[in-house]
Amino acid sequence: MDKHLFLFGGGPPFTLNMAKLFVRKTSHSKEPISILFVERDGWEEYMPVYTQALEDLGINDFHYLPLPNIPIEQVIECLTKSSGIIIGGGDTNLYADYIVETEISNIIKERYKSGIPVAGFSAGALISLEQCIISPKDNAQNEFQQRKGLGLLSNVLIAVHFSEWKDEDHLRNAAVHFNGHVNYGIDESTGMYFLNGHLESTEGKGVYRLENGMINKIN
Repeated sequence: MDKHLFLFGGGPPFTLNMAKLFVRKTSHSKEPISILFVERDGWEEYMPVYTQALEDLGINDFHYLPLPNIPIEQVIECLTKSSGIIIGGGDTNLYADYIVETEISNIIKERYKSGIPVAGFSAGALISLEQCIISPKDNAQNEFQQRKGLGLLSNVLIAVHFSEWKDEDHLRNAAVHFNGHVNYGIDESTGMYFLNGHLESTEGKGVYRLENGMINKIN
């Protein structure tokens, strides 16, 4: 079964072609798309930022799963009956706490392996990888942090909000800590699509790769 992973360097919305591709990969199922996110004030009004691009393409059924104030059993039931999974943006450590370090991680991995597309925005993108690398600009301690991720990709490291945060040093630091990975910086309003663990396409402002000490734009 083909595996589909979408990584975005900032928050929603989907870029246009990535939205079309995500919808195509959900088209074999009539089930809703689940949106996992850390709850914050006003989340109901914010959800259209995630959904509008998909609604424009004919998707109108969504499970909204605010963490941690929703029973894990309900989250797992919804994910089991989803045609696609979206993991939102926000505080990366909280996303790791509420998703990676719980039973939710297992069902996401199972669904991904079964061909259900997964899309991660910013924090959601970071926790999708085996190594979740957190920028000093993304935590209260202002330090380089590493946490266990979902492991949907095992050989890739990413830095999000790359140009906006001027995070070249962070990406280089991550590469020093973890050898043998492909190292990408992803700008906001930019998506990457991985098919079976390999980069298939990009769209948006900019994707950058660190290779042999040089950071070069690849799209």
